[in-house]
Amino acid sequence: MKTVYDVQQLLKRFGTIIYIGNRIAELELMEDEVRELHQMGCIDIDQYRTAILLLRKETRRLRSNRRTSADE
Repeated sequence: MKTVYDVQQLLKRFGTIIYIGNRIAELELMEDEVRELHQMGCIDIDQYRTAILLLRKETRRLRSNRRTSADE
């Protein structure tokens, strides 16, 4: 996994598609789903860690962009 799209494809394999129109909220929901998949033993620790890091990195990037555009 290298992108958020890859995380979405992982979730899709387990029947989870998340779209609510708010990207940050979607990323947070994806993180919850990834955590649950790991707790249920559906994904291994490496997949879990990689997915969580990707989702948090993207969330940070989006929040940073919001702050930057609000400052202008």
